[in-house]
Amino acid sequence: MKKKIVVLSGAGISAESGISTFRDSDGLWENYDVQEVASIDGWYRNPDLMTKFYNERRAQLEHTQPNEAHKLVAALEEYFNVVVVTQNIDDLHERGGSHHIIHLHGEATKACSENGKKYVQDIGYRPIANDEKAPDGARLRPFIVWFGEAVPMMDAAVREIENADIVIIVGTSLNVYPAAGLLYYAPTNAEIYVIDPKEVQPISRNVHFIKEKATVGMRKLFDELTK
Repeated sequence: MKKKIVVLSGAGISAESGISTFRDSDGLWENYDVQEVASIDGWYRNPDLMTKFYNERRAQLEHTQPNEAHKLVAALEEYFNVVVVTQNIDDLHERGGSHHIIHLHGEATKACSENGKKYVQDIGYRPIANDEKAPDGARLRPFIVWFGEAVPMMDAAVREIENADIVIIVGTSLNVYPAAGLLYYAPTNAEIYVIDPKEVQPISRNVHFIKEKATVGMRKLFDELTK
């Protein structure tokens, strides 16, 4: 039986594809205040701005390609049972070839009703119109989990990591909760690897650190795990 790998990925894995990280500086995301474009309160204040912002992210994503780190994560499937738990809303893991992906914070290429995230639909990379409605007559909104909302896929992610033999953390500083707490659901005998060029907050587990950017670190780890 193949060993199970759970990959916890964050914005850093997509940064090398040209997608800016969630908080590059001073709480801004693509020059927008994070609270204005990534919170449920922001949606209630100005849904037109939020719609415009995610239309821009979707349009950018259409012309963005998965990088080697995404592809190496997918390539591990030949040797291991691999589950990706990502904080990212892009579809680069899918396009990189991964087959089992849990999106904690939603998906940029989907939309839903603002009435409780019902009627989820794939919209690809097209824009959402300000007057566009879901089947229930409520306004159509991006299928994103914003600050102030529950994270519905958290339980599924916990179930996966509880059965991991190996955990790979790549492109995330482990600062955003509840996702940051996932690591501590891993079995005590699981091997844990952290790939990040920057210092990561202290982890009270035995961890192998690979202080490299995602593409370089994933290549090193891929070679080590498959040799």
